[in-house]
Amino acid sequence: MHFEPKDLDLVANLKMPFGKYRGRKIIRLPEAYLLWFSDRGFPTGELGRIMMLALTLKETGLEDLVKPLERS
Repeated sequence: MHFEPKDLDLVANLKMPFGKYRGRKIIRLPEAYLLWFSDRGFPTGELGRIMMLALTLKETGLEDLVKPLERS
């Protein structure tokens, strides 16, 4: 999967549009929730790609990298 620099802004600010964590920023989703999607399949399109990036950041301990990019 190819990621662009702008994806860091998206992972910091895009909100989950459905489910138990609706309205929560993607980077703030629990790792277990992202792993569940990893096992069963991420949504198609941009949302799934950004969720994959969030999981990668969490698994590598780099999620704090996007904290300065978060907007209220």
